[in-house]
Amino acid sequence: MCYENLKVTISAFDSNIVKCNGKYLSVNANGIGAFLVIPVDEVGKAPDKVPMFRGHTGGLVLDTDFDPFHENRLASAGEDGKILLWEVPPNYTFTHVDPDNIQDVTPVASLTGHSRKVGHVVYHPVAENVLASSSFDYSVKLWNLDTKQCERTLQHKDLVTSFCFNYDGSKIVTASRDKKIRVWDVHTGKVLSEGPGHTGAKAPRVCWLGKHDRFVTTGFDRFSERQLGVWQADKVEDGPVGGFYSVDASSGVLMPFFDDSTNILFVAGKGDGNVRYYEFDKDELYLISEFPSTSPQRGYAIGPKRFVNMRENEIVRAYKLHNDNIVEPISFIVPRRSEMFQDDIYPDAPAGVPALTAEEFFAGKTSGPVLVSMRDLYEGTEEPATCVGETHKVEEQKPETVEQKDDKEEEKQKVEPVRPLSATEPELQNKEEVTTLLNKVNEMSEDDTQEVDADDEEWQEVSEREAREKEEKAREPEEKSKEATEEKPEEAIEEPKETVKEATDEAAGKPSEVVSDKETAAPKTIPETASSTSVTSSTVRAAGGLKSSMDKLHTLVAQLESTVEQLQAAAVSKDERLAALEAKIDQLLAKTA
Repeated sequence: MCYENLKVTISAFDSNIVKCNGKYLSVNANGIGAFLVIPVDEVGKAPDKVPMFRGHTGGLVLDTDFDPFHENRLASAGEDGKILLWEVPPNYTFTHVDPDNIQDVTPVASLTGHSRKVGHVVYHPVAENVLASSSFDYSVKLWNLDTKQCERTLQHKDLVTSFCFNYDGSKIVTASRDKKIRVWDVHTGKVLSEGPGHTGAKAPRVCWLGKHDRFVTTGFDRFSERQLGVWQADKVEDGPVGGFYSVDASSGVLMPFFDDSTNILFVAGKGDGNVRYYEFDKDELYLISEFPSTSPQRGYAIGPKRFVNMRENEIVRAYKLHNDNIVEPISFIVPRRSEMFQDDIYPDAPAGVPALTAEEFFAGKTSGPVLVSMRDLYEGTEEPATCVGETHKVEEQKPETVEQKDDKEEEKQKVEPVRPLSATEPELQNKEEVTTLLNKVNEMSEDDTQEVDADDEEWQEVSEREAREKEEKAREPEEKSKEATEEKPEEAIEEPKETVKEATDEAAGKPSEVVSDKETAAPKTIPETASSTSVTSSTVRAAGGLKSSMDKLHTLVAQLESTVEQLQAAAVSKDERLAALEAKIDQLLAKTA
């Protein structure tokens, strides 16, 4: 199932060497200005003489790329500073050829405009006949293949080692040898965001993370250790989200590839045998596992999603170039027993149909890619359903993401236990009062039958049975007091009644007919006037004790809240000081580097 006996380029330039569009495989060849195109179904050992795509003069082919909307078209970049456009002939074959009658393929068009070597070419993911290229003249150019003219030039200060379009092709992220990462607006040609990247000397790589407004970079630190970094497209100057991910200390350049359907990032290192794959979720990368191999790889490529084998739950089909000039296909399969269509790993994928023309794109129009239903492809529908994908999925979530992080930090501060205070933070005042307050709150009952004593202002719990007994005993003196008040003048008893009513309402929130426990404790032989007076004074004292207790409780709660706010403010200020110190340390390290 491999492609053997291939004459692969010996150029040391940093490119993937291999590209695939699901139908054909292109490999940079070791001939002057030539490369190979192999149909994916023509596996096995290639003959010694094969047809080649020749057209570049004076140097090797450095990179190729297939047109995503035309399976038989592709572009190549070479050391001669030219970009050549090709068409695969009808009924093209690579292995089944007559060795005595081999005809090489010639280009159909040429693009000139770069003054030095052209290192990379990438087709636009949404617009038809739009191509981007990077050169040793420190520029990235956007070409209109309908007119064969350069429409945009993104000028850099040093060599561009890698670049990538975003999901809808409205932005380009570039990594340069000057250790800067830049995000460009392709319609205006202006830099949207710029910041320092990896500090190592070797070439970094960039890869956009699908529909997310994030991209990933691979590179080296100043100690030559390999790193990964996830960046916000509009805040490159802030550095990678959460810092760099350390990989290992190998010397090979890491080649990133992202599967948008499953949010899995594949990282293949040149000179490595293993391929690591990470899951991207909420701005973080989680290492899932790695594909082990003892044979190192020189190049790596991944085919389009719509060409995977869904019957076997294959999510990615990759092509690995070995050092012994063999290209090996590798399938990444999700191990599931079910033979049904798997909706979660096969959402709609790019259909290979353009959403914009070159004229519309360069006029400033933006659109998401045309997506095809993977279920229809699985079921073999003659005309699979298509739809236009979203343009910016995560831009609407950007403020939400920041707010969610702040909310999570606040929740953590509420849930996490209080940490010890440092010497720079204020000490907790009135510890004994706070402890007494908390004890009172814990011991406090919510029963309405509680009694308040005005002398010591303590709450005493009364059981329901005792309350009922006291209420029954309280009825008899209450009736007698009513009979006595009927004989007295109305003016003499009117004021005590109102006082009793207001005091009882204030103290317990009950109607005036309910008599407090203090009244039930009075002897039955008390004269009518004295009884009413004692009830009134006792109830007023109870009301005054309850009010003062509540006031004191509110005061202590307010003190506790203010103390907690002081602690939180001190913690925030401390974190800010630590962040400032870390920033200064990073600046000093950058200067020394």
